[in-house]
Amino acid sequence: MRVGIGYDIHRFGADRPLVLAGVTFPGEPGLIGHSDADAVMHAVADAILGAAAIGDIGEHFPDTDPRWKDADSSRILARAVRLAAEQRSLTPINLDVNVITQSPRLGDHKRGMRDRLAGILGLPADHVSIKARTGEGVGPVGRGEALEAQAVVLLERTAGY
Repeated sequence: MRVGIGYDIHRFGADRPLVLAGVTFPGEPGLIGHSDADAVMHAVADAILGAAAIGDIGEHFPDTDPRWKDADSSRILARAVRLAAEQRSLTPINLDVNVITQSPRLGDHKRGMRDRLAGILGLPADHVSIKARTGEGVGPVGRGEALEAQAVVLLERTAGY
C-alpha cells in the first residue's frame, strides 16, 4: 500500500466556467490556470503521482507545454492513473478530497464530482469522498479570491510487480 497527498490552489477570474472534479458549475467564475484549472483533479493527480513516487504534476504536465493549454483535466488525471499502473503496478483503492472555498456551495454537486472521479480512478463511488470547507474569512480563499483542493489517495500494488 502507498499513500499520496495532493494539493492545488487557483485564483478565480478566468473567462470560462468553473470546473471541479469534472463537473461544471454554471454561473460561477472560472479558475485561472494553464489547463481548465480543475483544482480537484490536479490535487488528485498529484496525490497519485506522489504515492507512486514518480514525480509531480508540474513535471508530467508543465504549464509550458502547449498540449495542456485549456486541456480537460480528466486527461491529466487519467494519465496519472496510467503512469502509476505502468511504472509501479499501483492502482487506487480509495480517495478523500477537501475543497476549500467560500463559494460556490458544493452540496448539490458532490455526488456528480464523486462519480466522475470514481469513474476515472476505476473505483466504486463509495470509495471516493468529497468534503467542502470554507476559508473562514482568512487569506485569499477566505476572501473569495481563490479555491484550494487537497487529496489523499491510497494505492495498492497489483499482482506481478
